[in-house]
Amino acid sequence: MPRPSFLMHYCRLLIVACSLHLVLPATLIVAQSASPGVYTPVPAASTAPLTVAERDEVLDQLAKELEAKFVFPDVAASYAKMLRERKQANAYADLSDPIAFAAKVTADLQAVSADGHLRLNFNPSGDFSPGRTGPPRGAPREALAETRMISGFAYLKFSSFPNDPEVAARARQFLLDHTDARGVILDARDSRGGTTMVMDAILPLFFAERATLMRMDTREGAGPRGPRPPASGAPGGGPSGSPGSEVREGPPPTMVRQKGPAGIERFDHIVLPDPTEKQLQKVPVFYLTSKLTRSAAEHFAMALQRTHRGVVVGETTAGAGNFGAPVPIGTRFSAFIPFGRSYDPDTNRGWEGTGITPDVSVSAPSALDEALRRGEAL
Repeated sequence: MPRPSFLMHYCRLLIVACSLHLVLPATLIVAQSASPGVYTPVPAASTAPLTVAERDEVLDQLAKELEAKFVFPDVAASYAKMLRERKQANAYADLSDPIAFAAKVTADLQAVSADGHLRLNFNPSGDFSPGRTGPPRGAPREALAETRMISGFAYLKFSSFPNDPEVAARARQFLLDHTDARGVILDARDSRGGTTMVMDAILPLFFAERATLMRMDTREGAGPRGPRPPASGAPGGGPSGSPGSEVREGPPPTMVRQKGPAGIERFDHIVLPDPTEKQLQKVPVFYLTSKLTRSAAEHFAMALQRTHRGVVVGETTAGAGNFGAPVPIGTRFSAFIPFGRSYDPDTNRGWEGTGITPDVSVSAPSALDEALRRGEAL
């Protein structure tokens, strides 16, 4: 039996692509949240000045990793060419501070071709939490920041969509406890991304028929391989205790393999209706966004838009659409390298660099009131 691709494993990592850029898919894509735990300042030994040998090692390895993994091979070649030219010209000779060096390399990569996730991070702990130069933004368990009823609408506020079965189960259970709601409001204005786990847990409650949410292309062989947990709340497994909750190989039921071009692993992210709960299938769903909404949170927004199952209210989103994962670079650095893209299979358009345009454009602070006003008018 062939080993599962990283697209599978990724959906359980998707894209954590928050502002720290840990990302998607076997559970996003769409790509990512900070690691839980107490922040420990970087020890002095870890911030030792860069040596010429270390700097050259980082540039060489980063160039090779980009060539092997970045989602677009032609762009990857341009990145690698720039890094090798900078190395040859000794362009970073004046940067002995590893944090400043990582920031400058990131800026140079973005100047070649902008990408909402690509970056080099100083990561002396080796914990794959890019950007660990300040306190974490919150543990995954805090990702479901608020649940309450507002004027008869079930309101859920997310700071991220983590790869955490307990968060997915809590979101799903809140909706199951309020199936008599007039509608649902999903607040992703502060969400920096995550995985598809929470989506797979709650979206089946909103759909009466199977639907394709998104298409996801991954560069073949670009990510790690290994077992993945089942899709939370989706048919065949999850936090609800249904059969199939054990770790297993292969894609979850929500990832359906499609034929793709050479060198690309292609999957459609789908939703399957909940087999028992039907009451929320016809209620209005509103999804709130801001200019900070990114990565997997944008995946969620486009999924609701393209299926016409939700109304996106707020601001155009951040435009971080290429998902990936952190890769160790040298001994004190890591790079977040996007190896895939999510997009609408009908138009072939994603949201990298452009964001998701809301159905109803209002300022982020006004989005909740606008959603309530529209919902109450229905």
